[in-house]
Amino acid sequence: MRTLSLALACVEVAILMTSQGLAANPPAAGGAIDVQPVLQTRLDEPLAQMRAVRVRLGRDRSGILLVHAPDAEVDPYVEMFFFPSGTLKLTMLGPDGKVLWNRDLGRGVVPGIWFCPVYPFDLDGDGAEEIFFVGNAAADHPLSLAGARLERLDPATGKTTAQWRWPAPDQDQRPSHLYRRFILGGNVRGTPVLVTAQGTYGPMKLWGWNADMTPRWEHAIAKKDPGARGSHMCPVVDLNGDGVDEVLWGERCIELDAGKERFCADRDTWRGHSDVIAPILDRATGKWTFFTCRESGSGNPRVAAFDDAGRRLWGDLDAGHMDMGWVARLGDAGEPVAMAIRIGGKSAGPQGFARKGVEQFTYDAVTGAPRPLEFNVFATIPVDLSGDGLHELVRGLTGGDGAVLDRRGRPLGRVEGTVATAGKLLDRPGEQVLTWSKDGTVRVYADARAADTPAARKRYDHPCYAAAGRLSASGYNIVNLGGL
Repeated sequence: MRTLSLALACVEVAILMTSQGLAANPPAAGGAIDVQPVLQTRLDEPLAQMRAVRVRLGRDRSGILLVHAPDAEVDPYVEMFFFPSGTLKLTMLGPDGKVLWNRDLGRGVVPGIWFCPVYPFDLDGDGAEEIFFVGNAAADHPLSLAGARLERLDPATGKTTAQWRWPAPDQDQRPSHLYRRFILGGNVRGTPVLVTAQGTYGPMKLWGWNADMTPRWEHAIAKKDPGARGSHMCPVVDLNGDGVDEVLWGERCIELDAGKERFCADRDTWRGHSDVIAPILDRATGKWTFFTCRESGSGNPRVAAFDDAGRRLWGDLDAGHMDMGWVARLGDAGEPVAMAIRIGGKSAGPQGFARKGVEQFTYDAVTGAPRPLEFNVFATIPVDLSGDGLHELVRGLTGGDGAVLDRRGRPLGRVEGTVATAGKLLDRPGEQVLTWSKDGTVRVYADARAADTPAARKRYDHPCYAAAGRLSASGYNIVNLGGL
């Protein structure tokens, strides 16, 4: 296999147009794509981490929720954990980029995605997506388990509307296992179900909740149980088309009606943890498959794809820490390409994450055949800026240079800052990319020439599109849209 080695207040808000004389990115080859910042705002503190997610404020109005802090993401692994200097904050932007409200979560909430997932979800059916997150009633004790609360906010005001005790995990675990929290949700024949989940590497539990927050089900996976552990991603998709969404909890598929396991792929040969779980839709048949990149354990293959019943379709690589990956529509007719990054090591702390010994592997996502890309895809995220139903790549994740590339690696432009999320963030053609810079500047980039094709509109209208977009501030789910 060929490899390639390699607060808060808004003090400035502007809708940006090239006609205002702002510096423009160089146009794409052939003039097809014109990547420009179309919304910009500046927060009144420096930034070292940010998540972002589009939120429906009502039936006909949306905003963008920013989850941010002046410190890099704090990880619960003891060799990566550090004491932050600041606090985690929530800022809601309106569609014009103006700040609608902001909320400081205080010293009791550790500013890290595994301590405090954030998830917008319309559980009560009123047309607005309430904001759920893990707060802490014990403000003086950031690591308190007894103080952990599932908190719900009004998306229009940021005010707390309810709190419930976060289900306590088994405390006989190391910190890296104790503080692995997820919030997600799905649809069961037209009825929304909220899910809270705990764990990734050892014992794990998931809980389903009805609209009135009465318990619907509980699903427990003991440390000694055979089969896969969890993943840093938790895509929600109706794999078998029966009207009941499932969550891919690692290689386990759990339906959201009663919390029953539908299957566990490679149950008898894989007990490790996968960094990437990426669903892939066959646009011709409507059938689903999914792609995995495996981090821990000694089993193989390290990358694999499975069908909608958990049967393995193909696999590759016998060893290594597969740390990043995605699926993107890079073929001329939208054929999906799967990418995996193998690393030699990773560190994290106040300066953020750093990786070394990077190797990339790319495949035909359907057959598993090698699909060499003659350019560097490390730190990229797929996004359909032009609205043609195919993907561009933005090298804007940690360690990237901001380059915007076409499907063959040709430069189309550049974004400033680090990508927090990508998808349909604004009501305009194409998808958009939201970035943040250390000085507090937040930008949304778009293709000024974008025009949505029928293929792109069909993609946006698919139920999985909205489900994937809601997950971009809970777990590492910002690349979930690539296989749709």
